[in-house]
Amino acid sequence: MLILGIDPGSRLTGYGIIETLPNRYRYVSSGVLKIQADDFPQKLKQIFDGIFQLVEKYQPEHMAIEQVFMGKNADSALKLGQARGAAICAVQMRDIFVFEYAAREVKQAVVGKGSADKLQVQQMVKLLLNIQGDLQIDASDALGIAICHAHFYQTQQRLKTGIKK
Repeated sequence: MLILGIDPGSRLTGYGIIETLPNRYRYVSSGVLKIQADDFPQKLKQIFDGIFQLVEKYQPEHMAIEQVFMGKNADSALKLGQARGAAICAVQMRDIFVFEYAAREVKQAVVGKGSADKLQVQQMVKLLLNIQGDLQIDASDALGIAICHAHFYQTQQRLKTGIKK
């Protein structure tokens, strides 16, 4: 099964694609969509188009995306929510199942500690997926989200509870 992980952002949107295999994960692709538009509606269109192109190219079965974290800046949280919406709509064009995870859940699943920092997540992602060389932080976050979903999904399948395939 191919899983597309998304770390949404209005300037940088990270993506990562993994394949689940028995007892391991295989790295497929990752990167960052650099959003170049000046006005916000055009940024959302670039996110939508970029994610849709990834879906067309790789045809993932599931998409996992990070939930909005409400920090000190409400405007940033609203923009992040809109970026998430553009990404979710892009995968819904192909009826792909969408799953959402809190940042703490992702860190717990990847590092084993919900308060891990981004560099710890990046190092564990590289280790788990046997990635040599540099990996952009937004791409590693997206791969971490995909790994988190793979963990949860496989556990649910073992327990035979109702996550659809």
